[in-house]
Amino acid sequence: MPRLIELDTARLHLRQWREDDLRPFADLNADPEVMAHFPAPLEYPASNALALRCQALIAERGWGFWAAELKESGQFIGFVGLHTPIAELPFAPCVEVGWRLARAYWGRGLATEAACAALRVGFETLELQEIVSFTTLGNLRSRAVMERIGMHRTDEDFDHPAVPPGSPLRAHCLYRLNRDGWRKPRG
Repeated sequence: MPRLIELDTARLHLRQWREDDLRPFADLNADPEVMAHFPAPLEYPASNALALRCQALIAERGWGFWAAELKESGQFIGFVGLHTPIAELPFAPCVEVGWRLARAYWGRGLATEAACAALRVGFETLELQEIVSFTTLGNLRSRAVMERIGMHRTDEDFDHPAVPPGSPLRAHCLYRLNRDGWRKPRG
């Protein structure tokens, strides 16, 4: 059994999922603004299944999309972490960094803070050579986080195979960061 990795940042604790995360996770997955760049909000059973899948992958590998909680209050605010996508992406196999936070926690730098910690684990602990991130072309908030954490947009835009043809959300952009780029000092 692999060692369970949990992380602390200045304001957040990234940890394994717990049963009491399911309700607030379902609430954020039901929020149309949070899910605006996904095909549809998730209903409670689908949200629970996603949380349990994240929990199982962390138990199996020691890392994954961790539950994110505020250190100050212990409040669950969403997830941040590393994941191996199951969709047949044109640049697979890969490990992605990703996040999904409740709307009340947007605009505070929390996704950036936690994503930087996840990248550190990916490059320093897991010794990955590259980490990617991707989103719909119109998801300017997530794209800004990708840029703040040092990732670079590629010219490899693609149609996400899990998004139905004809959907305006099908077109995605790809960002990459390699280990050498991670080591370079950032302004």
